[in-house]
Amino acid sequence: MKYLKILLGNLNNTDVGLLVMRVTFGGIMYYSHGHGKLFAGVDRWHGLGGALSSMIGLESFRTFFGLMASLSESIFALFILVGLLTRISSSLLGFTMLIATLRHVFDGDFPEMAILYMVFCILMILSGPGKHSIDHRYLSKFQ
Repeated sequence: MKYLKILLGNLNNTDVGLLVMRVTFGGIMYYSHGHGKLFAGVDRWHGLGGALSSMIGLESFRTFFGLMASLSESIFALFILVGLLTRISSSLLGFTMLIATLRHVFDGDFPEMAILYMVFCILMILSGPGKHSIDHRYLSKFQ
């Protein structure tokens, strides 16, 4: 009976849920997408930047846009994982996922993972990182 109450009861573990979400999505984003892009170098950044520069017509910023996408998927994903500057990091990563989503849609693909990561970023922006974060520990007086 005790286990049934745990499973069906109204457990108020929002902060634990936010921690699990942050660690899962931030860790997978860094490991699967960000690490390789960050350390791949300028040629890779130049290629990545084409997704945004071709949409807005600023080819001279192509490498910069690629570097920003790499930082969003690596360093800022790690920031999200630990809950450091979570809303800012989620905004940058969310923008990167919006561009990835649009790029896939324009190519005729369905961008399932980009949409999931973008929704995760929106949830992090709306909810914040929760109690189990660096933001809560050190920056809560600014929120």
